[in-house]
Amino acid sequence: MNYKVIINMPILNHEIPELRELVGWGRRDKDFPTLFKRCNFWAGVRNENNKLIAFGYVAGTGLEHGYMEDIIVHPDYQKMGIGVELVRELLRESGRYGLEIVTLTYDPKHKIFYETCGFIPCSGGLWKKQ
Repeated sequence: MNYKVIINMPILNHEIPELRELVGWGRRDKDFPTLFKRCNFWAGVRNENNKLIAFGYVAGTGLEHGYMEDIIVHPDYQKMGIGVELVRELLRESGRYGLEIVTLTYDPKHKIFYETCGFIPCSGGLWKKQ
C-alpha cells in the first residue's frame, strides 16, 4: 500500500502520545495541543483505517533555521520507506517555508537513515537541564 504524507494533518491530542509509547518513548501527553501551536509545521501519515502511523515536525523561529524532531513510525510500519518519505516531505516543506538550514539530533544507530534522507552528519552540542 502507498501511504501519503500530509503536512499539518489534523491530529487528535491523544494520537501522538500513543504513537510515542508504541516506539518506547515517553508519552508526553502534556505537550499536546501546545506543540501544534508552537512548531512551524508537522506531517503525519495514516493507514487504511485512518490510524496515525507516522509523525514528525519542524520547529524554530521560522526564519533561516529549523529543527526537525520526533520522527516516529509505528513499529508495524517501519522498514517500509514511510519514515524516509516523512522526513523528505518535511524537508520539502521547510524549503517552501523559507528555511535554509534544518538540523536534528539522533541516536547514532539512525545515522544511515538520516543520511539516506539527505542529512550530512556534523558535530554539535547538547545542553540538558539536570
